[in-house]
Amino acid sequence: MTSELLNVATMPDKATETRPRVTSFAPQFLVDDLERSIEYYEKLGFTFGEPWEGFYAIGHLDGLELHLKEAPKNQDERRHRRDNEHLDAAAGVDGIEAFFGQCVANGATILKPLTPTAWGTKDFYVEDPDGYIICFGGRPKSG
Repeated sequence: MTSELLNVATMPDKATETRPRVTSFAPQFLVDDLERSIEYYEKLGFTFGEPWEGFYAIGHLDGLELHLKEAPKNQDERRHRRDNEHLDAAAGVDGIEAFFGQCVANGATILKPLTPTAWGTKDFYVEDPDGYIICFGGRPKSG
């Protein structure tokens, strides 16, 4: 009987048990020049702390992260991804028109301009100095 009481006492309470939840999911881009890449992503609105040992930096934007690592990469793969419009990342944006305007005004490299999609959103592509292609999309402003 004592062992039964111990088992009940140590079982988790389903009402108060916390369900696991992913709180962050960030791409890591390999870059040729960390400083150049940081400058580019600042044009998109990211902020960066001091890079670790000169080769790794984490950018922050609206609670999201982007990891940059100065390291060799495969140029043939980058070329193939660009030629075939394979995305390296996609991001949803509230206020897509204003965000596009901000990116253009800040000198981001626009690969595909803001365009309506068949599913009722608008999106645009940027390309960073290392050839990474990011799609930003969202619902257009109504009215």
